Amino acid sequence: MLASIGIVKGEPFAPNTWQREQLERALDFAPKSTIALAQLGRDDKRHLYYDDRHWEVAWCGGTAEWMQASYLDVNARARFFQYAYSSAPAMAVHSTGAGSKYPYTARDANGEFLDGSRTYRLRLPANPPAELFWAVTAYNITDGTMPETEQLLPSTNSYYDIPHNDDGSIDIWLAPQQPDGVTDTAYIQTVPGRHFIVALRLYGTAAAFYDQTWKPDDPVRND
Repeated sequence: MLASIGIVKGEPFAPNTWQREQLERALDFAPKSTIALAQLGRDDKRHLYYDDRHWEVAWCGGTAEWMQASYLDVNARARFFQYAYSSAPAMAVHSTGAGSKYPYTARDANGEFLDGSRTYRLRLPANPPAELFWAVTAYNITDGTMPETEQLLPSTNSYYDIPHNDDGSIDIWLAPQQPDGVTDTAYIQTVPGRHFIVALRLYGTAAAFYDQTWKPDDPVRND
């Protein structure tokens, strides 16, 4: 495939007019196509963690080399490297107590894409299954960068003093403006008019995540 556009090992890269046109077209088309594939989802639903919510699997490529039983999962690999810059074999291992998982969602409880102009409440049930620590972070949907806001980081984590509800659950708020009565540690600022994703990072992932006895709620719109 690389040779078809003039990229050959050991030879100078001197694309002709047609090859240059195709490369420039790919620069525009490929990112849009990758996002479209992510928004459509997979027919086999392998990109979803749960049957009843919208949390997705950051690594759904099968092996650390993105292989499935008989093919290279190009679509899954393209989406991963659109928002992440590296990979590691450990990310494909389901270990407890030492591993890490990064479920994320681009949709709210109604299945609508998360909109930075809106206000959302993300509720984490009591005792998130992270033996080291957990974090909730917002990212731009196009390239995995963080939203540019007045906050130092669009993120909060279990090291902060976040208020707990009576049942031990935790509410994280994502909105362009901090809702009344919400503490700084429970608030993540978003960019109006821009879609985003929210990731739940679990370090030292415990068994309750793998057996799904603990499941995060989908973000709920509150405006």
